[in-house]
Amino acid sequence: MPPRKGRVKKEGPDSGDDSDEYRKKRDRNNLAVKRSRVKSKQKTQETLNRVTKLRNENTVLEEKVKTLTKELGFLKELFIAHAANNVDSGKFEGVDLQQLLGEDTSTSNKSAE
Repeated sequence: MPPRKGRVKKEGPDSGDDSDEYRKKRDRNNLAVKRSRVKSKQKTQETLNRVTKLRNENTVLEEKVKTLTKELGFLKELFIAHAANNVDSGKFEGVDLQQLLGEDTSTSNKSAE
């Protein structure tokens, strides 16, 4: 018959599963496992809370970007209207307004992406 794999039982007075030393080791191990599981659950919960917080913060920031983008568009239109009224008076001579505004638009579009 081939040898059996697994735990080898010792013979003698302390060989039983009910020995004090074995029971103490099992109890310590059970407590360690419980602490480990509690710690793992706590870490998972903290991670989920952080993810929720960051998602909420991201939503707020995305709304802020939309609001500021709209405000920038409005201010550009206002500036263009004002500049169009003042072109005749010569206040904006030598300034390419389209180029100036085009640079701002490309910069804001890159940051909005």
